[in-house]
Amino acid sequence: MIIRQASLETVCGITSSLPRNTRPEVAFAGRSNVGKSSLINGLVNRKSLARTSAQPGKTQTINFYNVNGELYLVDLPGYGYARVSESVRADWGRMIERYLRGSRQLRAVFLLVDIRHAPSANDCLMYDWIRAQGFDPIIVATKLDKIGRSQTARQVKLIRDTLKAGGSAPVIPFSAQTRQGREEIYGILDGVLQPAREGGDI
Repeated sequence: MIIRQASLETVCGITSSLPRNTRPEVAFAGRSNVGKSSLINGLVNRKSLARTSAQPGKTQTINFYNVNGELYLVDLPGYGYARVSESVRADWGRMIERYLRGSRQLRAVFLLVDIRHAPSANDCLMYDWIRAQGFDPIIVATKLDKIGRSQTARQVKLIRDTLKAGGSAPVIPFSAQTRQGREEIYGILDGVLQPAREGGDI
């Protein structure tokens, strides 16, 4: 996949209506500070298209990034951030639920987890909930550059086992620093776009 253009097109808050996009969408879910913004920036070859911050909970909206005029990367609010009120966390949860249930163009959901640790209880709940909505989550194990190469296989197994994902579930180790794993994600995005391209919609 060659990225020619990428821009933030739509921002949806708690009370906003979802956009009626006509192009395929892929969503990125994960806990606060797991690296969603860094992943999106790495995919589109931009340093700061998606805002990154050392402060978790930065993404408090659903952000739609238009890529090449043919695909939307959808950044969902991070979950599990403790330093906000219970009501705010509940609002974020409702936003995610409304999008996953309501989008007519959603084709794939990426679930990001930190490769250094076993998935949290919230990660497990999100994985199961995404599956309940009819999607097979594509697991991206972020922060790959934070562990030694010899640890990768063990940590991937830990992620599979904790999520009860099974051996066939895709787990893509990813580093925002080295871009390792990016080509595998591009392959999935190309697969999402192929039906639309073959049908002449793009």
